[in-house]
Amino acid sequence: MAQNKNHIIPHPSLSRDLQSGASAPLLVHSLYETRSSVLSLAANDTYIFSGSQNRDISVWDKHTFTLKQTLLGHTGSVLALEYAGDKEWLFSSSGDSTIRIWSTITLDPLFVLVPYLETGAGDLFSLAWSSILQTIFIGCQNTSLQWHTFHDPISRSGSSLSISDVSSSVSSASTPTGTRKVHKFFDSYPQFDRKPADIFANNGVVGRGSPDSDRYSDALASQPQVFIEASNVIDSAHYGYVYCMTVLGAGESVQLATGSGDESVKLWDCTTAGPVFVHEFTCNQGAVLALVAKGDTIYAGCQDGHVKVFDLETKTLVRTIIVQEGIDIISMSMLNSDLYTCSANGWVKRWSASFDCTAAWDAHNGIVLSSTITRRGKAEDSGFRLITGGNDDHIKVWDVTPPRARASSINLTRDENATFHVASGLASDTLTYALSKFVSIPSISCDPAHKEDCRQAAIWLKKCLVQLGAHSTLLPTGEGNNPLVLGTFEGSLREHRKTRVLFYGHYDVISAPLDGWHSDPFTVSGRNGYLYGRGVTDNKGPIMAVACAAADLLSRRALEIDLVLLIEGEEECGSSGFGETVRKHKNLIGDIDAILVSNSTWIAEDQPCITYGLRGVVHCTLEITSDLPDLHSGIEGGAVVEPMIDMVKLLATLTDNHRQVQIPGFYDRVRPETEEEKQLYKLLSNVTQKLASSFVARWREPSLTVHTIEISGPKNATVIPGTVKAQVSLRIVPDQDLDTIVKSLCDYLSASFDQLHSTNTLRVNVEHTADWWLGSLDDPWFKALESAVQEEWGSEPLRIREGGSIPSVPYLEKEFGCHALHLPMGQSSDQAHLPDERISLANLQKGKAVIERFILKVAA
Repeated sequence: MAQNKNHIIPHPSLSRDLQSGASAPLLVHSLYETRSSVLSLAANDTYIFSGSQNRDISVWDKHTFTLKQTLLGHTGSVLALEYAGDKEWLFSSSGDSTIRIWSTITLDPLFVLVPYLETGAGDLFSLAWSSILQTIFIGCQNTSLQWHTFHDPISRSGSSLSISDVSSSVSSASTPTGTRKVHKFFDSYPQFDRKPADIFANNGVVGRGSPDSDRYSDALASQPQVFIEASNVIDSAHYGYVYCMTVLGAGESVQLATGSGDESVKLWDCTTAGPVFVHEFTCNQGAVLALVAKGDTIYAGCQDGHVKVFDLETKTLVRTIIVQEGIDIISMSMLNSDLYTCSANGWVKRWSASFDCTAAWDAHNGIVLSSTITRRGKAEDSGFRLITGGNDDHIKVWDVTPPRARASSINLTRDENATFHVASGLASDTLTYALSKFVSIPSISCDPAHKEDCRQAAIWLKKCLVQLGAHSTLLPTGEGNNPLVLGTFEGSLREHRKTRVLFYGHYDVISAPLDGWHSDPFTVSGRNGYLYGRGVTDNKGPIMAVACAAADLLSRRALEIDLVLLIEGEEECGSSGFGETVRKHKNLIGDIDAILVSNSTWIAEDQPCITYGLRGVVHCTLEITSDLPDLHSGIEGGAVVEPMIDMVKLLATLTDNHRQVQIPGFYDRVRPETEEEKQLYKLLSNVTQKLASSFVARWREPSLTVHTIEISGPKNATVIPGTVKAQVSLRIVPDQDLDTIVKSLCDYLSASFDQLHSTNTLRVNVEHTADWWLGSLDDPWFKALESAVQEEWGSEPLRIREGGSIPSVPYLEKEFGCHALHLPMGQSSDQAHLPDERISLANLQKGKAVIERFILKVAA
């Protein structure tokens, strides 16, 4: 067995690490906020605005990095800042349940926006401004979504701002903020003070008599209020706090995306009458703490370190980026197609449009709580800066550059023997990179020592499918069995029911003894156009090809069907628990229109093939025992009835001198060979230079095989074994009935043994069965697959059958009431189950392309 007892499970991220020594941006300047976490940031051409835990908004000169002014007024932490460039306003929201509007020219306060229910709205976590609608949207702690529209502009007179021209809602509500209703929780003192709540209490931080109370009361006293009306509120917009939001839109169309602690992102059409719910994206990865958007794509930063990438047009999950598992993503910013993620461990990472990590650096000594991207100056070519704020009291200013066009592929590292190692982390694409990680997990299902490796392979594959855009889960298959991985790539929303195709595969592999291997079986290595490693062709390579095909169609907004992946972990040792689990979770899997399999190879090297038939199998164990222990042949030989002689005689009754199986009626229902088949075998004979009769014997004729004979005792030449076991299998073909064959075999063995008149005992145990399968060549699904192969390879595929068995294929056909299709991707020399298992890079890539073509065809 290959050495893997101390095997390290690979990191689940499919994002390649493309950093270089100079990839991290230059730190331009640090700004220090005295003893206060930086909770929010905004910037314009002149200033950087930072909202802090200490209730103030610091205004920093963008060019000299000096503190210009401090904006006073809030009595709670400043949770969000939003710059409205068209109005030259700054909106700030706070834990004091107010939104304040400031002039970014004079830095004077304009007025206070009070949410509906006032302090009942709780902390105001998020803000978003729509210049098209002239509307500010507010996300609230009480789960409501509120908004206010500014119908008339505020007139300016010199450096002062007049409130007289504000809409009537302002002038009619010009009540000093100091007279607002007191909230018994948000305006309370510490319990030991035994004081009634008042608006200056702020939980004892700034109360009456405190050194700061006067400056806050002065700032509060003169500001007129605007009250959000009840009609501008959507109660329970989410089932959790509304932590983040972003406005999307071009022209007259405006949409709002909101993220919440209920693990969802909601999309709203924004009209003059208010937001109208459109769609809900479910993240299932913890609270959504950050949102950014680019074009028709939304990025949602989640509590457990995942970024969900959603497409607005098709309403689908395109990809999941694993930034760092278990580390909350607090803030995100975008510069063209580059995404910057800010995490609770102080790190900032940059991600390219292809979801690769192009930079990562330790930005803060604590949590990165806020970020924004701004130009260095007013000129269009002035460059950009990323500004980050943390709970370490610092604001950091970083020089960042927009992404440049990158090469579509990465040169693989090579040694002097022209061998490249995909596992080095520099893979040419997602497919080979993901396959290198998948193969590195020694998921050997028949070896108890690798039981945990099998479980980890299932967990890794689930996370991989999630990153590629699927919804994925693990399905338990019973005590001691490896779980099924269920992943669903959902196609674009359509008015009518979408076609649903199920792809079946298996993530388990057989053992890989090192004898005969020229490289580590569990490290993918490339030589002369082939990838070598256990499982690359059976069956991990085809699984990744199918998953990446679906992911690519998703990214191109071209996936119009639902593709369901059902990947088991027990195929190499009998598919234990598979059928029961599928039946139990059939509603979760859903209705299926066709089944796709890719678990075999071509008949030759150069001609693509489609498999349309498999033989069935019956595996059984025969055991003959005596009532005696193992005996010495020199002492007891000739005096006892030996189980070994009985076994030899019994096995000899199974076939005649012409290798014909002697079970009564065994050949009665074998389907006659048609003229069309004869012509096909003749064609295959010309292609392979093998006799046509060999294909007939291997594919369409039943057979019997004796596999092993085992004995009890020390296995030396002087022992009469007391127990002898033999393993026997039958391969069955259309139209033999599986249950009838099993019964005939057992009956025949018992009758033959009785004729021996032996004093020994026979036990027959049928351990495993699988039915035969024959595809429909005239089925439109088969025609679509055949056409896809021909278009991709430029030649008509050969129609072939297999002598082996895949138990799950006929079972799935019967369970879901639809036809199965079998697309082999590997070549005949791929060495599946043997040393130096391999798959051609060309076959792998073209196999993926065939799947894409097939999906597009069946969707049409």
